Amino acid sequence: MHISLDGYVAGPNGEMDWIQVDDEIFEYAGWRTNEADTALYGRVTYEMMQAYWPSAGNQPNATKHAIEHSTWYNKVDKIIISRSMKGQSLPNTTIISDNIKEKITEIKQKPGQNIQIFGSPSAAHSLMQYDLIDDLWLFINPVVIGAGIPLFKNIDGTKKLKLLETKPFSSGVVCLHYER
Repeated sequence: MHISLDGYVAGPNGEMDWIQVDDEIFEYAGWRTNEADTALYGRVTYEMMQAYWPSAGNQPNATKHAIEHSTWYNKVDKIIISRSMKGQSLPNTTIISDNIKEKITEIKQKPGQNIQIFGSPSAAHSLMQYDLIDDLWLFINPVVIGAGIPLFKNIDGTKKLKLLETKPFSSGVVCLHYER
């Protein structure tokens, strides 16, 4: 997840124009994405992803990243945490509207690869509340935005994390990989 130096994942109105991405970051994140067979989103991020990724790789002049991520996006299972989408049926998609802890725990116990959450701060807050996130991959952007949507919210008690890897990029972004 991209995060500002002062701990925000989006500005006060959901702005993400401060996030720095480039081919170097896409290349690094691509191998991590390929280790996941399930993508988890909140409704807002899912709608944003669904509007772009299904056909992004088929566009004229599509980048290597767009082709690879579009291919991955179209084949993986998706989980959407959303109350407003309750009852909808979408291909290869599970919508979770209630009993988040129980349902995500059940999904995590099934065979398969990793579940990867993309953006989706509200969904991340729910997962953190129930201690359901095993690893954090934080792309720290060298910017202070002063206000917005924090990554960590409503956390009960101290959560100790172990730093596994630090990866600096030429843009000044630093990826920190932690496990709980």
